[in-house]
Amino acid sequence: MAGLLTDLQAETDSLEALLAPLRPAGWETPTPAEGWAVRDQVSHLAWFDDAAALAVTDPDAFLALVARTGSVDDLAEASRGLPPGELHAWFRTARARSLEAFAALGARTRVPWFGPAMSGASFVTARLMETWAHGQDVADALGVAREPTDRLRHVALLGFRARPYSFAARGLPQPAEPVRVELTTPAGDPWTAGPPDARAVVRGPMLDFCLLATQRVHLSDTALETAGEPARAWMEIAQAFAGPPGKGRPPRSG
Repeated sequence: MAGLLTDLQAETDSLEALLAPLRPAGWETPTPAEGWAVRDQVSHLAWFDDAAALAVTDPDAFLALVARTGSVDDLAEASRGLPPGELHAWFRTARARSLEAFAALGARTRVPWFGPAMSGASFVTARLMETWAHGQDVADALGVAREPTDRLRHVALLGFRARPYSFAARGLPQPAEPVRVELTTPAGDPWTAGPPDARAVVRGPMLDFCLLATQRVHLSDTALETAGEPARAWMEIAQAFAGPPGKGRPPRSG
């Protein structure tokens, strides 16, 4: 948990490096997410950081919150009247509050969420994944090329473990045949998950796998290779985040 929290703080710092220099007009820059500006990416993180802290500290109150929560687009719309300074302060406060709550969380403690309940370790990993993914949207909007880091291993592991959820979220049966993932880290090292004798395999750069699992890129725009129909079927709907199926991204050529 200590290592996860350190990496979550580092991912937060990476996003802050993008936000800190922004002038007010920069917060209105459109991002690759349809209809969302930079401000919407940040308000999304802030709202769900507050929700995450509540899920850890008061699960019953969190479940009541879930019952009255609208769509992510509704939440973004509700926050669009905030001046950039107030929005940035909200994100910083919400992130600090969530980090404080996570520091007291056991790695195996079950935490309720908008999808299935998760272990404490997976819960913190999910916040790291969200920070990285929405940070990628901000970077893309601002034309900044971020250097991928070893922290992507957390996103990759969550993406691999979310395979059953990718199918369940769409009401689809998960293929019974296991799938192995063989990725190359940003440093060039091998990273694997899944049975070594699995016939269905996903291979390629870890960055591409993470971008696809967070639905920041279309499969056709990655260097990922699949062997076997179960691997291909998964990659076409991969979803590492909780909630209803995302829209994904269209092919760049389209």
